[in-house]
Amino acid sequence: MIFLIIILAKKLPIIGYSLSYVVTEFNLSPETLVKVPLLNTQFSKKMKNQGFHISSLSLQASLTALLLIAGNSTLVSNQVKAGATPILTAQAPATATVIYVNSATGQDTAGAGTAAAPYKTITFALSKAQPGTVVQVAPGTYSKETGETFPLVLNSGVTLQGDEANKGQGILISGGGFYTSRTWAKQDITLLANDNTTITGLTFTNPNSRGTAVWVESSNPVIKNSTFTNSNRDGVYLTGTANPQIESNIFLKNGGQGISVTKSAQGSIRGNLFQNTGFGVAIGGSSTPLLEANNITQNKSGLYISETAKPILRKNAIRNNTQDGIVATINAAPDLGTSSNPGGNLIRDNARYDLNNSTKGKITAIGNDINQKKISGPVDFIAATVTTPPDNNTGNTGKVAFKDVQTGYWAKAYIEALAAQGIIAGFPDGSFKPNEPVTRAQFAAIINKAFKPSATRQAITFKDVKSNYWGYGAIQAASSSPFLTGYPDSTFKPEEKIQRVQAIVSLANGLGLTASDQNAIKFYTDAGQIPSYAAGPVAAATSRQLVINYPNVKELAPKRQATRAEIAAFVYQALVNAGRVQPIASQYLVTTK
Repeated sequence: MIFLIIILAKKLPIIGYSLSYVVTEFNLSPETLVKVPLLNTQFSKKMKNQGFHISSLSLQASLTALLLIAGNSTLVSNQVKAGATPILTAQAPATATVIYVNSATGQDTAGAGTAAAPYKTITFALSKAQPGTVVQVAPGTYSKETGETFPLVLNSGVTLQGDEANKGQGILISGGGFYTSRTWAKQDITLLANDNTTITGLTFTNPNSRGTAVWVESSNPVIKNSTFTNSNRDGVYLTGTANPQIESNIFLKNGGQGISVTKSAQGSIRGNLFQNTGFGVAIGGSSTPLLEANNITQNKSGLYISETAKPILRKNAIRNNTQDGIVATINAAPDLGTSSNPGGNLIRDNARYDLNNSTKGKITAIGNDINQKKISGPVDFIAATVTTPPDNNTGNTGKVAFKDVQTGYWAKAYIEALAAQGIIAGFPDGSFKPNEPVTRAQFAAIINKAFKPSATRQAITFKDVKSNYWGYGAIQAASSSPFLTGYPDSTFKPEEKIQRVQAIVSLANGLGLTASDQNAIKFYTDAGQIPSYAAGPVAAATSRQLVINYPNVKELAPKRQATRAEIAAFVYQALVNAGRVQPIASQYLVTTK
């Protein structure tokens, strides 16, 4: 994919407009925030195939279409809760020097700065603060009109503190001034946070054009229990080798992003609320931040991850965003969970896609709750690590790998054995949901993980499986093998729930099983319900002991939707037949004897 990347302070002409003009006109942030596709017919078609619809518009119209501008909804109290992260309370050490500031009653004079006689401006207080000093800010507004000089500079070892209990409500620092960044040239910022500083219990707004509230450049501040709202661009901007802790804050109605993470920034972003902004968090460059237990809701898109960024995403709730939950572009590789550390993210109810993978590679997601119907691009779902049954002959582990698959459950051993091999997956809440149905696309994914089938024919292009569908690759692979085919009208029906007979036929055909006659199906009391096309494969599967019938071993129920537990049992028995695993004893295994 080819992009023209708009970079601040570069003035190269694009279709008659200079980049500096575009940046200023459209209020763009550097690096990760806007990437403009080349507006030619061929590229527009390519983008359309990936789920983006770009017509041959003027540059301004096309840019406007791509910019994600925050809506006008307001924060609803208690609408969402940012995990179980406790409110952090900053307390000055007993030996710390405390300087007091009050914009209404203070005076910037020698001898002031005490509780009884505070300074008037934060600017003056910070000029007097030495490492270890706490600057305590009283309720009020702190702006150019009250004597502040921006940007404020928070020097090493200094704490700037308001009221943590209400996240700085009623203590507003508003304004901005020019700062020359070592990585992004001239910026308009409210405050520069240096090493070993703390910001807590304050509200920040930078209403200036392209205004950012707090700038963090190659430093490691703690920013917590504060509110960032109504800035023209970003609430917080991380660049260079920034490594901050950003915890339990509110990011609301900022014109660009709640937080931008660029260059080689790291750090942790934990327990924050991002609401009603452009991108909740924009992550680019080669940055590797940790995002954990954040609520990201009602933004245009929740997370925008670009370039070679590799953020670690754990236990976030990314819901009800007006476009996408997560967008990944170019060579981004978000970490959505590993077998030893499942993602635990809830990514649902976003308007277009919950996960939009527009990168050149596949994203692996382990242990997340994502609506598979709202996934665009290649995404591989793999189970988290679970307890492996130590005795596959009995399946009696004495342990519960999934909270809803208890000891004694008829399919427990099958489920745990396949989950341990990464063939099937559970859910972030520790459940398996054994009685839920399985779609044809999900079954294709299981087939690929279990058997890794070789292609024996050209993959079929199904008219109802678009190239950006989450299961496209799995369906292509399975349909190029003997395991799966589509329907005569060139459809695959990926969201259709697979029937028990369809799953059995698929496994029998995929393994190349045949039967000399169909007498084996007479074992079933409902053999008359087996479709004629399936009689031979079902007879072969029955003779080779692929079939598990619970609770009545003689009842096949061929047209009933297969459950997750039943698919696990069928697939495990197919692996036994292939010599890949040891048999598990079960009273529900059909032996026809």
